[in-house]
Amino acid sequence: MAAYQQTLDIRTHGRGMQEITAEVAGIAAAAGLDTGVVHVFVQHTSCSLLITENADPAVRQDLETLARRWAPDGDAAYRHADEGDDDMAAHARSVLSGSSVSLPLGGGRLLLGTWQGIYLWEHRSAPHARRVVVTVTG
Repeated sequence: MAAYQQTLDIRTHGRGMQEITAEVAGIAAAAGLDTGVVHVFVQHTSCSLLITENADPAVRQDLETLARRWAPDGDAAYRHADEGDDDMAAHARSVLSGSSVSLPLGGGRLLLGTWQGIYLWEHRSAPHARRVVVTVTG
C-alpha cells in the first residue's frame, strides 16, 4: 500500500463555506495512485469539512440557517465563551457537522457525484487561518 500526504493552508472569510474540491483533487492527482481513498481532515475545533451540493448556493445558505438553529451564538446556557459569543456555537457546529471526510479515488481522480463538492465550513464570525491535511492511500 502506498500513501501520500499534503497540507492545505486556507484563509477563511469568516462564517460560511469555501469550496476546496479543486485543491483536494490536485493533491489526489499528485499522489500518482490509480485506486484508493482520499481522507481530508481539518486540524481545528471551530470549523468543519463536508461534502454537499456545489451547484445551488442556496443549499449552503440553508445549511447555515440550520446551524444557527442547532447552535445559536451567545446562548446564555453556554459556559465556554473565551473568544466571544460565537465561540461555543462554533465548537458545537463542528461536532455536529464533522472534522473529516473520506472519498474514493478511481482512475487517479476523486469519485464525487455530479453535484458534490468538498467544503471547509467556517463557524467563527471572523476570518481564520485553517490547516487541512489530505492523505491519499491506495
